[in-house]
Amino acid sequence: MPVPMEYRLASQDFDRFLAEVADATGLATRNQAYTTTQGVLLAFPRRLDLAQAIAFAQGLPAMLRALFVMDWDPQEPRMAGWDRAAMSDEVRRLRIDHNFSPDSAIADVARVLRRHVDAAAFARCLAALPPEARAFWSAA
Repeated sequence: MPVPMEYRLASQDFDRFLAEVADATGLATRNQAYTTTQGVLLAFPRRLDLAQAIAFAQGLPAMLRALFVMDWDPQEPRMAGWDRAAMSDEVRRLRIDHNFSPDSAIADVARVLRRHVDAAAFARCLAALPPEARAFWSAA
């Protein structure tokens, strides 16, 4: 079997994703967009159990799936609550001296992410999650 295109083009797709995040957030560089994206992807699973997080990861493109699990400690106690302001603070605390994430980072990344996933597969992944987790990925 040949290498799936998802993996052959993963780096190019990820670079396009970061460029779109930089544009959506008003950030100046892909490095800043990377930190923002990683912050969002770290804040999200802190509120999920392991099975929910793995189910969600199945709907992500290859590089985002890898970023989702990188530096995530599934043994860390789960955070309570889905308060958007508290989660935005978590996003901004990642590499705090080099983090320029706007208050809208979660919604901005969610909006861009939805353009980079298979909509039907992503909807199936979200359907297995609690309503608050589904709301996290709404662009509202």
